[in-house]
Amino acid sequence: MLRIITFVIAVIFSITISAQKKTEEKVIQNVIETFFKGLHNGDSAVLGSTLHKNIKIQTTFTNKKGVKVLKTESKAQLLQNIAKKKKEDIYLEKLLSYTIKIDGNLASVWTPYEFYFNGKFSHCGANSFQLFNNNGVWEIIYLVDMRRRAKCKAINQKK
Repeated sequence: MLRIITFVIAVIFSITISAQKKTEEKVIQNVIETFFKGLHNGDSAVLGSTLHKNIKIQTTFTNKKGVKVLKTESKAQLLQNIAKKKKEDIYLEKLLSYTIKIDGNLASVWTPYEFYFNGKFSHCGANSFQLFNNNGVWEIIYLVDMRRRAKCKAINQKK
C-alpha cells in the first residue's frame, strides 16, 4: 500500500512540475511574440518592453565575397530603427518553430524564420534569444540572428 501511495504522490508531483514548466515556456514564448509584435508594427515601445536594459544584439551573415560577418547593434540603434519604420512598409518575420530551454533564471529560445518585406520573401535564418528572469519578468538579454538567402524553404517552394 505504501508503494502505491508513493507512486501516486510521485505522479502528481511530476505532473505539477510539467505543468509549471509548460506555463513558464508559454510566458517566455509570449515575450518573443511581443517582441515581434513591436517589430511588425514599428512600435519601439512594445518591442523595448521585452528587452533588458543591458541587452546585447548581434547579426551574422555571409557577405557576397563569402566572408562570414558578425555585426553588433546597440539597444538604442535597434529601437531607433524600429521607430523609423514607414507605415506603408510591412515587415513579417514568420517564425517556423520554437525550441525553449529553461534552467532557473535563464532561458534559451531558438526560432528558425522566414522574413518578408512588403509581401516579398527577403531572407531566412534563425534567431537565438537568451532571456533572464528578472524577479518575475522574463527579459531578453541577448539576441543574435543569422540571415541567409540560400537553402530557404520559401525559395525552394517557388521553384
